[in-house]
Amino acid sequence: MFGQDLLVDMFCWMMGVFIVIAVVGFGAVDSFAGSANFPAKRWDHRPPLECGVNDVLVDTLAKKLGGRGCVIKDGYVVKEWGDLSELGDWMSSVKPLFGTLLFFAMEEGLVKGVNDRIADLGWDLSLKDQDMTFLHVMNMTSGYARPEKPGMAWAYNDFAIQLYQKSLFDKVFRENATEVLRSRLRDLQFEDDIHFREDKPRLKASVRDFARLAWFWFQKGNWQGKQVLPKHYFDTYMRPLTPKDLPLSEGEDTGDYLGIESFGGGSAHFTKFGAGIYGCNWWFNDMGLLHNDQLTWPDAPKDTVMSIGAGGNNAVMIPSLNLVLVSAKGDWGKLDAGNADNLFNLHIKLLVDAAKSD
Repeated sequence: MFGQDLLVDMFCWMMGVFIVIAVVGFGAVDSFAGSANFPAKRWDHRPPLECGVNDVLVDTLAKKLGGRGCVIKDGYVVKEWGDLSELGDWMSSVKPLFGTLLFFAMEEGLVKGVNDRIADLGWDLSLKDQDMTFLHVMNMTSGYARPEKPGMAWAYNDFAIQLYQKSLFDKVFRENATEVLRSRLRDLQFEDDIHFREDKPRLKASVRDFARLAWFWFQKGNWQGKQVLPKHYFDTYMRPLTPKDLPLSEGEDTGDYLGIESFGGGSAHFTKFGAGIYGCNWWFNDMGLLHNDQLTWPDAPKDTVMSIGAGGNNAVMIPSLNLVLVSAKGDWGKLDAGNADNLFNLHIKLLVDAAKSD
């Protein structure tokens, strides 16, 4: 029989092992932890095979996508195509950046939180829209120029996004949009002339600089060991925030009564998908109102996240594989959530197969 002291020692040792396993396990579950490798003034490059990426498959992916782009594995560029320094308009892929800058405003005390009302910034909103908040505009549930009250329906709404960015830059920061971007995210050491267009804050950036933004989101606000933004913002808001049973907006556009014009499209355009898979202007791999028996991208890992812009300007982040793809003017086709034959799904599947093919 074991003595009492030996039993106590064994118990303590077993508890220690359990704690170590638990900590390691929770670290793995925190899928946005990512790699500690970051670019300095330049991205580090490695051959695909050195990072466990199949070079033939990733070459095939680049050819299918076309345009310009890069694949980042473990913090290293393992594949690039096209001119990574060329500046381009990232279209709606910029929208998650507005949320990132809103988090800075919250940290600086310029905004109390995402539930601050837009009307309190001085906008002469209609009676119907009085309860509209930042959370509504960042989740496409604002109701602006739509029949429904805020929070009652989902519509991909570029008039609401225009109200969002004007509220952020004109009313909250009261600074030039480009200066807000560069000053708050200077730790990222952008390589090229990243800036917002003068006519409206649409981002002009190179592939390699947009990849820095994607890697920053991937790392939950951390950059080279410095927590530039508190991690809790990404834990809280980088997930689906629109209920799966939230109805689609119906009826005609009710008008841009503030006269702010559109960010680019209509008040209900691009796609009907969103309920259950949209949050803080990111798209997530989950089931939604219109595809309640299938993931957005059926062959992608559950933790896949995308920023999506017109013209194939997209970023794919897969934390479980420590993998990012940034694509400018790529051939992505039209978003069709839940369809395994959709180009979105096929491209991500090829990316995943390349990363899993040792």
